Amino acid sequence: MPAVKNAQIRYRIIDKAIRNQYSPFPSKDKIRQLCEENLFGTEHGAHISDSTIEKDLFALRMEHDAPIKYSKKEKGYYYENPEFSLENIPLSDDDIEAIKFAANIFDQFKGVEVFQKVEFAIEKVLDRVNISSNIQDTAVDQYVQFETTVKTSGGEFLQPLLTAIKEKTKVSFEYKSFKASDEIDWKERVVHPYLLKEYRNRWYVIGFCEEKEKVITYGLDRMRQLEVSEEYFVHLGLFNIDDYFKYSIGITTFDGERPQKIEIMANAVLAKYLDSQPLHASQSLVQQDAKGSLYAFELYPTQEFDMAILSYGSQVKVVNPKKYRNHIAQLTKAMYEQYR
Repeated sequence: MPAVKNAQIRYRIIDKAIRNQYSPFPSKDKIRQLCEENLFGTEHGAHISDSTIEKDLFALRMEHDAPIKYSKKEKGYYYENPEFSLENIPLSDDDIEAIKFAANIFDQFKGVEVFQKVEFAIEKVLDRVNISSNIQDTAVDQYVQFETTVKTSGGEFLQPLLTAIKEKTKVSFEYKSFKASDEIDWKERVVHPYLLKEYRNRWYVIGFCEEKEKVITYGLDRMRQLEVSEEYFVHLGLFNIDDYFKYSIGITTFDGERPQKIEIMANAVLAKYLDSQPLHASQSLVQQDAKGSLYAFELYPTQEFDMAILSYGSQVKVVNPKKYRNHIAQLTKAMYEQYR
């Protein structure tokens, strides 16, 4: 990667490190490790030296007016103005070139297995760069509308949780479910974090809860006062990343239960959508005739699957098993009663 583009990316990494409230006052060596890890996947300094970081800190002060100070007490760096952020500064020509350069690199590796799960996000970046070489051109919005999502809270917990997962250290936080309403309903939890998972633009952490003595999924947007402990945990073998969500749509699982074979009949229009974008990895076409297409799934009948089926309205009908067919029938009846 050319030096200028490399430097612009390092500036963003340094800015994020200094603003990280869960690991404040990063040292020069910590910053170097973060840059090395993010850019090259290693922490051993084969690509980035301490002198490079010193030059970056100087450039941030001089070129971007970053109020970077060093605390002798904390032995690390901080912003004299805590509101400062490079995110509030318009992209420079070098920033734009760095983004274009990274986009071109991604374009070459889209088919590589390690990128397949984030290929959609990569495609969106490439689409934006390909539509207009000037990525700051707001006039694009007048003739091209990209899909946007509402930003949810909890993103600030991603980095500390990821660190805890890697280092196998316990975390504690206060949590309130969607069903709770009162302020007193916040519950303290101590969790052994295993996995971060995104679903429909929300982030979740899956881990063993000491209070419940089982693996539970927690939404980051319903957390507060997260603390990463220095106490290590031992993985109890209750969670397997490859199997835990194998039979689920979304973030709900049924521990200890066998998945069900569920068959649905889709009309001709919906069948085209399901063929182009399967609802689940287990989806298979059983038969197709004038009445429609019969699809089979092997999964848990979770609430997320209910919502998917109901969203198709009269275009779909659950055929088997009878118990799940009756369950969907009861939900549709309850919906009908709402409008009588």
